[in-house]
Amino acid sequence: MPLDVSRPDLSLAVIGTGVMGRGIAQIAAQAGIRVLLHDSRPDAARDAKESVSAQLARLAEKGRLERDAVARAQANLVIADSREALASCPIVIEAVVENLETKRELFRSLEDIVSRDCLMASNTSSFSITAIAAACKRPERIAGFHFFNPVPLMKVVEVVDGLLTAPWVGEALAALARRCGHEPVRAKDTPGFIVNHAGRGYGTEALRILGEGIAEFHEVDRILRDCAGFRLGPFELLDLTGLDVSHPVMESIYRQYYEEPRFRPSPITGQRVAAGLLGRKSGSGFYRHESGRQEEIPEPPAPSAR
Repeated sequence: MPLDVSRPDLSLAVIGTGVMGRGIAQIAAQAGIRVLLHDSRPDAARDAKESVSAQLARLAEKGRLERDAVARAQANLVIADSREALASCPIVIEAVVENLETKRELFRSLEDIVSRDCLMASNTSSFSITAIAAACKRPERIAGFHFFNPVPLMKVVEVVDGLLTAPWVGEALAALARRCGHEPVRAKDTPGFIVNHAGRGYGTEALRILGEGIAEFHEVDRILRDCAGFRLGPFELLDLTGLDVSHPVMESIYRQYYEEPRFRPSPITGQRVAAGLLGRKSGSGFYRHESGRQEEIPEPPAPSAR
C-alpha cells in the first residue's frame, strides 16, 4: 500500500537511541516529522531526547538554524516508554545493536503491535534484509534504511530491498530520505550493501598493512589523507565509528561471503574491542581522544641527505 511521507502530520518511531538512532531522530524532527523515541534500556530514550535537543540548540547558537525551527524540532521529539506506544506509527525504524537475532526478534514482536500497513525499516549496516524479514509474517513491508555516522552531516542513505520487499516500501523510504534532506541510493541486498562492501578495500586492507608491520596506523592515515584525498584515514574512521560496531560488521560480511579470504577480519580490532578500546566513545582506540579531540602524532623528519 503506497505511503504518503509528505503529509504534514507524519509520525515515525525510532527504536534504539544510540548514536545512529539519535541522528535519525534529529533529521526527522527537523523535517517536521513527529518522532517517537523508544529504547529498552532505562532512561535511554530520555537521554537521547535531551542530547538531540541540546544539539539542535547548538545549531541555533552557531546560526545554522532559526530558534523557531529549533523549538518546532524539539517539540517533535516524544518519548515512548513501551513498544505498545508505537502502535499508531506508519513507519518504524530500528537502530538497535548489530545482532541479527536481536533484530529478528524485534520485528517479530512489532508485527503484533503495529498496523498491517506499517512500514518497518532496519538501519543494519551489514545483515541481510531478507534474513531479517524472514522472521515476519509480512516480509514485503520490510526494507533496509542504512544511514551513516554522523547522520546529520552524512547526506546519503542506502535503501535496500529484500527479496520479498514490495516496490512501494523502497519508494516511500527514498521519498522520506529526501524529505529529511538526504540522498537515497537504492542498493541490492548483498553483504555490506554498497558502502560497507567497498569499505573492505579500505579498512580491512589497512588493518592487514598494520598487522604485517608494513607501516604504523597513523602513517597509513596520513598517506591516504595527504596523497589520496580522503578526509579521514581508515584508522581515524574506525575510531569515529567505534570498533564495537566496525569489528562485528567485518565478521558478519566475512561469514556472509562464506569466509572469502579477501574479507577476513583482523585480530587487531578484536583485541581492542576485548580491551574496551573502542575509539572516540571510550576515549581511546587506535588514537587517544580527550574532550572530543584526537591526539596528534607528529610526522618524523625526513632523513638528511648525505
